[in-house]
Amino acid sequence: MSSCYRRLAAGAGAGAKNLSAPSTSRRRHPMEAPWPRHHRTDRWPRIALRSAYRPDPWLAVAAAPGEGSCDGGGGGGGDGGIGKERPRAVGPCRYAVGDSEGGGSGGGVVDRAVGSWWAWGVERRKAEVAAAAAATVLLGVGNRVLYKLALVPLKHYPFFLAQLATVGYIVVYFSILYLRYHAGIVTDEMLSTPKAPYVAVGFLEALAAATGMAAGAILSGASIPILSQTFLVWQILLSTIFLGRRYKANQLFGCFLVVVGVIITVASGSSPGHSLKEAGIFWSLLMIASFLFQAADTVLKEIIFLDAARNLEGGSVDLFVVNSYGSAFQALFICLLLPFLSKLWGVPFSQLPTYLRDGTACFLNIGQLSSGCDGAPLLPLLFVVVNMGFNISLLHLLKISSALVSSLASTFSVPISVYIFTLPLPYLGVASSLPPGFVAGAIILVLGLLIYTWTPSTTPASP
Repeated sequence: MSSCYRRLAAGAGAGAKNLSAPSTSRRRHPMEAPWPRHHRTDRWPRIALRSAYRPDPWLAVAAAPGEGSCDGGGGGGGDGGIGKERPRAVGPCRYAVGDSEGGGSGGGVVDRAVGSWWAWGVERRKAEVAAAAAATVLLGVGNRVLYKLALVPLKHYPFFLAQLATVGYIVVYFSILYLRYHAGIVTDEMLSTPKAPYVAVGFLEALAAATGMAAGAILSGASIPILSQTFLVWQILLSTIFLGRRYKANQLFGCFLVVVGVIITVASGSSPGHSLKEAGIFWSLLMIASFLFQAADTVLKEIIFLDAARNLEGGSVDLFVVNSYGSAFQALFICLLLPFLSKLWGVPFSQLPTYLRDGTACFLNIGQLSSGCDGAPLLPLLFVVVNMGFNISLLHLLKISSALVSSLASTFSVPISVYIFTLPLPYLGVASSLPPGFVAGAIILVLGLLIYTWTPSTTPASP
């Protein structure tokens, strides 16, 4: 059975000038479509096919030996000679799209085959984002619950717990970064990226911690989760301004319902309005500013990933590069703000060494100061480990989706945590009661998430 190789051009037929001999290089297997060399490792590559009717002779058609002829039924003889125009393809052919080749029996097969690959990639992409969001929600719930449990043995040393987590970030993140570098996952190009964005990340995180601690020391526990919903609003505004992102009406309405659901869930069992009035408008605005800094931090990290995807040969920057440098600069700015932060926690700066020494003794549960430190060091260590896992999961979700999606996943963990605290947990004593509006708030929240993720179906235009 003879084979043919013909290059299609625009118009009714292809002239002799468009004909070329078969390549002697190794043929790829039919339907094998390699990705471009410099594709983004964290994104599914965009596939753009041009129509066969455009005037660019870029779509080559060839039949493999033994598979029949191109655009004709017979195999040998004069009919199968190269250079003859044939009215219709009836045999299987091999298609080369740019550098890629595939198989099919007609021009439409290429579109259907690549379309199937693209649809499979999109579905796998959605599944990856859904799995990352579920992991973020699960770790977010564990992070909130274990923070409460960790403060049982360290109830007099919350500032020590915060610094323990900061030091843990640096040690663990840079250790993982070192291992990933020697494994070839992290490249020299990733490490040589400009450090100015990471300095900004550390500065924003330190500002968020400082303002949050200052306002949290005055505001009641019931009012803070309500004010935290401004985080979602800040993210929408900042991503619109700095990323040029435009949100659909269903996405904005879904985010609004998520905020309303969380407020109803948390506020139904308390009087946050009264506590906000007692604390004063200044501290409420300071807490809102804290969430502004956090939202700016997440949007900046998304910008870092997007810039790296455009500029780096590998396609993206490893998330542990962002985490490690961001945590290092955060610790630097925290040290500069240490006199201010220690005062917020009620520890005079002159007594800070004694405070840290006593906190270490309670954490290790040794010595005379270990009285009342039951649960240490297990509970604090569990919190630090889960907190790191939550931060990594949150950054991974941000990397493969967007800052807003990661924020929604984190927000969804709030009502679940409220429910978990109604269960008989160790070290917490009597479980709290479920807020009266919990079910209604949870339903509104889930409805908001469904509306946000809903994509209106579009009817394809008839040819």
